[in-house]
Amino acid sequence: MTVRIEASWKEQLQEEFSKPYWESLTSFVRAEYAAGQCCPAGKNIFRAFDLTPFDEVKVVILGQDPYHTPGAAMGFCFSVPDGNRPQPSLQNIFQEIGTDLGVARSSTDLSDWAQQGVFLLNAVLTVRAHQAGSHAKRGWENFTDSAISRLSSERENLVFILWGSYAIAKRALIDARKHHIITSPHPSPLSAHRGFFGSKPFSRANGYLAAKGKTPIAWA
Repeated sequence: MTVRIEASWKEQLQEEFSKPYWESLTSFVRAEYAAGQCCPAGKNIFRAFDLTPFDEVKVVILGQDPYHTPGAAMGFCFSVPDGNRPQPSLQNIFQEIGTDLGVARSSTDLSDWAQQGVFLLNAVLTVRAHQAGSHAKRGWENFTDSAISRLSSERENLVFILWGSYAIAKRALIDARKHHIITSPHPSPLSAHRGFFGSKPFSRANGYLAAKGKTPIAWA
């Protein structure tokens, strides 16, 4: 089958498209979108890949699954279109940017991060509207784990920002000898005060990138 995904990622992940789980996954997702409202819009399912080609990735931020409120999910973890109310986790991310870097960010659309090389990857790329986690354990995790593994094995000197236990478990896929891994509790209101606030992931990521001769990210 033809997969509409950015060319460099398609080359890196070509083997996944012929595996049995992929056929099952795509059949399930098609049926879900045909049966009712799902998030994000179909054209945005692979948007994180499309805006951040494989060779341009500098930082990886990992989320779990898309926002399940229609209009909020846009194909990037944590990001919502401008004009939408920022989700609590994103508000806390912006608060940490302010204390970490001394700058303010107002745009909730994180496309500018993606265009600078921040790969905003959800482990699960789709969800049924109003039903969090409804597309988990259907095969997306196999696909996104492969993406993380390819970045780890084929690239060097990337920053992986892992927030919360779900994301931190993915460090098993990352070669810490080649890459910089930053971990903390999740920015959710349930855990942000347990160590996310004050963890300074943005300045730490930029410090590492600068030390490796790469252009830092303009987070604000």
